[in-house]
Amino acid sequence: MKTNRLQMTMLAAMIGSAALVGCKKKEEPAPLPPVATEPAPTTPAPAPMPATASVSAVDLGNAVGADMRVTAPMSSFAPKDTIYAAISTATSDPAATVPGKLGVKWTHVDSNQTVHEESRDIGFAGTGVTDFQISKPDGWPTGKYKVEVSLDGSVVQTREFDVK
Repeated sequence: MKTNRLQMTMLAAMIGSAALVGCKKKEEPAPLPPVATEPAPTTPAPAPMPATASVSAVDLGNAVGADMRVTAPMSSFAPKDTIYAAISTATSDPAATVPGKLGVKWTHVDSNQTVHEESRDIGFAGTGVTDFQISKPDGWPTGKYKVEVSLDGSVVQTREFDVK
């Protein structure tokens, strides 16, 4: 009976050990150190388009005000009138200064002759007006005329007028 008792004691000890191991709290795995995250790579913003200048209007008249605008737009002139072309311009970015060349070519259409050509280097900024003029003290021949307005060498607007 001694062996039986010894076996029973051994069996009880083994069951107790198994029970203790089974009841033991499961250890939580050690938390992983935080992963250093790199900021997402940023794509560079597209380079801003350079500001541009444009001609928005051309008015013809025989007088301009202090603001260089034609006081009364017209399309028919007397032979001894001084003829003004007031050219309104604007830049795509009002805060930018855009260098450019503004030009005019005055033509007597009936004779297909250039009356006068002129261009100016201008620093366009926001909105503005530039005026050009032609005059002929002994009088313009009657007929049809036109003025071509160019910006950086390209004709952007044309106005026709008469001298009567």
